[in-house]
Amino acid sequence: MRDTEAGFTLIEVLIAFVIAMLALGVVYEGMVGGIAATQIANRTEEAISRAQSHLAAVGHGMRVVPLVQGGDDGSGFTWQIRIVPEQSGVLDHGPAMVLYQVEVSESWPDLSASGGRRTVVLRTRRLGTKGRAP
Repeated sequence: MRDTEAGFTLIEVLIAFVIAMLALGVVYEGMVGGIAATQIANRTEEAISRAQSHLAAVGHGMRVVPLVQGGDDGSGFTWQIRIVPEQSGVLDHGPAMVLYQVEVSESWPDLSASGGRRTVVLRTRRLGTKGRAP
């Protein structure tokens, strides 16, 4: 009777080992997914910060006039500012005022399996005078 029990103990150990490996595989997948999500969140937060900086420059160092401008922001980020008139009106004793829609986009390479680009877009409106880009 003891010899047959020894065989069952070996099978039980092998089954326990397989179950442990499956559980470790699931934990590993979860850790890898969590790390990838954290990296995406960090890059998105950095892109939002960069876009907010470009948006803050509109009206403070950059004239509020129709404009499309962009460039390289370093670390794989690229930016673009688009300013288009939305509404205009004339004040009684002043210059023609125009409400502009301002859009700042910041994009960066997506390091995940898709291999595309991710983009953050911030939009606001700014009041300016009627004019042309320098």
